[in-house]
This record gives sequence, C-alpha cells and structure tokens, in this order.
Amino acid sequence: MIYLDHAAATPVSDKALAAMQPYFTEEFFNPSAPYLPAKRVREAYESAKDQIAHCIGAKGVDLVITAGATESINLAFTARRGKSLVLATEHTAVLEAAKTGDYDLILVDKTGLIQLDDLSQKLTDEVDFISISLANNELGTIQPLADIAEMIRQTRQDRLARGITTPLYFHSDASQALNLMDISVARLGVDLLTLNAAKCGGPKGVGALYLAHGVKISPLAVGGGQERGLRSGTENVPGVIGFATAASDAKTHISYHRKQYQEMAKVLRQELARTPIVAQDIEKVKHNLNLEISQPLFLGNPKHQLANFVPVCLPGIDAERLIYKFEQEGILVSTGAACAANKGSKSHVLAAIGLSDTEISGSLRISLGSTNNLGQIKQAAQIIVRIVVEEYLRSAHA
Repeated sequence: MIYLDHAAATPVSDKALAAMQPYFTEEFFNPSAPYLPAKRVREAYESAKDQIAHCIGAKGVDLVITAGATESINLAFTARRGKSLVLATEHTAVLEAAKTGDYDLILVDKTGLIQLDDLSQKLTDEVDFISISLANNELGTIQPLADIAEMIRQTRQDRLARGITTPLYFHSDASQALNLMDISVARLGVDLLTLNAAKCGGPKGVGALYLAHGVKISPLAVGGGQERGLRSGTENVPGVIGFATAASDAKTHISYHRKQYQEMAKVLRQELARTPIVAQDIEKVKHNLNLEISQPLFLGNPKHQLANFVPVCLPGIDAERLIYKFEQEGILVSTGAACAANKGSKSHVLAAIGLSDTEISGSLRISLGSTNNLGQIKQAAQIIVRIVVEEYLRSAHA
C-alpha cells in the first residue's frame, strides 16, 4: 500500500506510541487523585502540556486540551459575542461554528490566498471574532497571518480612539501545519490557535486550544472543573503524552521533512505534467489520431504552500472513479477533506477558488507524509499516470 492522504490522518509515530504505553497500564492513575502515584501522573501530564506549548512558543498554562481540532474550534468560537469573519475556504468545522451566529465570508483568490482588501472592507465595528486557518486542509495554501494580525491591531487602535472597547479576537486553525511549519504564536499574532495531534504523528481524539492572556471563552460542557474549568472531564493522559512526543519530534525535524516532501512532490508534479504527452503517444500508435488533453492544473499557491501538498485538477476525468482504480493498485488518495467525502458533497474550498463543477469532479488531493519515500513516490507516480491516461483514452472513445 502507498498511502498519499496524510492530510486526512497520520499514523501514530513509534516514539509517540512508546511514550503513551505506560499510561494505559502501569501509570493508569487519575491525575486528580490525592495519592503519590496519581501526582506523578499529574506531573507527567503538565510536563506534556508544556512540551506541546513550547512547540508554538507558548506555556502549558496557555493551552486547553480537547478531544481534537473540531472541539478546539467550537471552544474558540465561544469568545464571539457579535459578528465573525471566516475565510471562505475554512474547514467545515470552522464554517459550521460560524453559522451558529452572525458571520460573513472573506474571499480568496484562485490560489486560495486571502484577499486582504475584502477583509478590510468587511472588518466593521460589529465584528469581534476572525478565524483564518494557517494552512488550508485541501490546498495547503499558507495564509499571511502576521499581515492579517497587523491589520487587526490597527483596527483595535482605531476602535479605541473612537471609544469602542469591544474585544476583537483572532483565531487560526493550525491543524495541518504543526509538523511542517515553525509556528510561533507571537510571530503570527493570534489570540487563539487550534492544534490537532492526529495530523502530526500523534493519536486521534486529542487536540489543544491556545489562549492568549485575557481571552475570554466559555466551556462547552461543565463537570469536575479540569483544564481551568474550560474543559471538564478526566484528562486523557496517554493521548496528551503521545501528542507532546509527536509534536516535539516533528518540530525537531521540520527542515529535514520539508526537504524530503519537496523532492517527492516535485517528482509527482513532473510525472503528472507528462500525462497529455503520454496519452497522445499511445493514441497515435493505436489509432493514429491527435488526442487533445489539457495539462493537469496544480492547485494552491506554489509560493505559499505546505511542502507535502500536491492538489491537482485533471480536466475531464472523474476523480471518484480514479480513486477506486488507484486503490485497486494499492494507492490511497482522496478528492479532498475526508468529512466532505463522507457526506458525498462537492468541495466548498474548490468552489471558492473558482473551479467549475466539472473541474471539482476531476480534482485530487495528494498529501505526502512519514509513510512515504522517494522510491515509493516514483512507483506511485508511474501507476497514477498510467491510470489517468487509461481514463482519458477510455472517455475519448466512449
């Protein structure tokens, strides 16, 4: 099997799994219990939170541990009191959270990059919450958060000068970026940041929400008062230990992995770009015809994109059919976000960047990760091109 959907899920790393194991068995104690073994578990839990926070330039006390990115996003939106602005290409969890109140969408360009002029126009006095992902989950497009934060800072100053003291919070979903970018909440200028263990080699069902000092949020559920009363429930100690181990390891090797993914992505793009030539050559040999096939359209912003993303549109091809054929050959890819695929709905992200329904139907999201190597990618590229060419020839003679 060649797995090319790391944006959907990553395997738990060996280091993370080994670090977690004792906290399922020997060190199983409730960290809120009063006896010494439980206190040791509490120390390990708090130390793990510190590790996670260190990866984004924060402190453990700044984090609220959750059951994943979706819960972190929903918790972040409790800071909203008025109107929110969210990017049109945000993850469904952000869009659905925004829909629970007054909101507006910020437009993006054809590469998925935010249109800052549109944000500026829509940043009225009613807006008190803005959510923009650090890196998009379908395109890998990286947003200029520092520039956006500066715009928000100037807006705050202008409001204060006019006597408006309503807070204006800036939230970002960084789920896809933790293992590929050197993240600093200070440099980004965010007030709230969502993290997800499952995207960086940690276990599923664990996430975190960073809160800057003074940010006011409300709990989604009440109970025993854990996590400063913001997320009650017995702490997921093994999960947090695994999250911390995976995040720390990913941060240590960011440059190495980025270089690896860039090399593998280059091979994939080069091979996919040959598709029309290969198809025409085969067609000439078989039928002596000149088959016209459009070049693959690589999506996202090439100058501002996560190194492991290769989203591509293959005009005239049914991507769902491709996925089935790829799987028969042992290659796993997706058409986009797993949650959208599960609903059978078209990608709102690809619609937001201006793709037609036909183009959306022919789009794939290929995302590389820890299970891949260059030899494997070369093998996958050859199989992918062969199947794509077969589909073009089949459709041409249908």
